[in-house]
Amino acid sequence: MSMSDPVADLLTRIRNGQTAGKTQVSLDSSKIKTAIVRVLKDEGYVADFRIAAEDGKPRLTIDLKYFEGRPVIDRLERVSRPGLRVYRGQDELPKILGGMGTVIVSTPRGVMTDRQARAIGQGGEVLCIVA
Repeated sequence: MSMSDPVADLLTRIRNGQTAGKTQVSLDSSKIKTAIVRVLKDEGYVADFRIAAEDGKPRLTIDLKYFEGRPVIDRLERVSRPGLRVYRGQDELPKILGGMGTVIVSTPRGVMTDRQARAIGQGGEVLCIVA
């Protein structure tokens, strides 16, 4: 069975893993999932990630991050979805918690945070919100 929204599956696995207190979650890898997790690692929301071949297929393993027993990520929401894509220009990119949260955006120059997209003058598809 094919999955209609692999990015939503990634975000749900991270949310569920943190709710259950897991140290890591594992799922099938893709370029977009890897790019999103790389941004999460660079912003300090996950501890680490790695890609390893398992039965000939790449698997993405994400090490979750906790601070004083609580998950670092409080809010992880999918914005743009297959049924309703959300595109914003550089001036229209949302700010979460007055700039304290992160919006992950897919631009023509790759997947990056809203701050990076504004800095290079690019808009794009708003993938998800992390706070």
